[in-house]
Amino acid sequence: MSASKCVLIVDDEAPIREMIAVALEMAGYECLEAENAQQAHALILDRKPDMVLLDWMMPGTSGVEFARRLRKDEVTAEVPIIMLTAKADEDNKVKGLESGVDDYIIKPFSPRELVARLKAVLRRATPKGVEEPVTVDGLTLDPVSHRVTSDGQPIELGPTEFRLLQFFMTHQDRAYSRSQLLDMVWGGNVYVEERTVDVHIRRLRKALGSRHDYLVQTVRGTGYRFSSQVA
Repeated sequence: MSASKCVLIVDDEAPIREMIAVALEMAGYECLEAENAQQAHALILDRKPDMVLLDWMMPGTSGVEFARRLRKDEVTAEVPIIMLTAKADEDNKVKGLESGVDDYIIKPFSPRELVARLKAVLRRATPKGVEEPVTVDGLTLDPVSHRVTSDGQPIELGPTEFRLLQFFMTHQDRAYSRSQLLDMVWGGNVYVEERTVDVHIRRLRKALGSRHDYLVQTVRGTGYRFSSQVA
């Protein structure tokens, strides 16, 4: 498990956040903290944590409502969520899982149990191309060595083009608008013109050359899609 994984702890009680943060930091995770859904949402857009630990009972927006909101928004739909709750009965468990969370831990829990469950969810949620190489029709991206090759030949990419290609290769066959790409590749709080996306797409296609530029497809009226199927 990569030591640089980032976990957002959302709980209105500071001592609980601190206890969890200490356990996770000892296990090699970076931690962010939020005391309510509003703070948490801003951090998710801005910092893109790898995992959200979400308390069920919070004043204002409850954990279940917040989980549903995250799942409905395309930008945050795939963020892994573990719900923390004191509610142990079956109905609540079902309600929690139906809101789209990946796992459910009942308080009180041991730090070891939390870390083990967290690792399991992160393993399931990590697509190829994030921690291990991904290949599409002879185009290979290796996230660890930060290299891209076309039929074994190295391709030079700038940092933004690399991130764009990595996003595309881990989210294939779906059309994304320019604003969605800005949110997902550049980050939610970065103020960049939508046309900037076109510039980087053009650079990416040029770098991929005639062998692989077909993979980055323009979807008229929508934006772009990465697919090995010719549109």
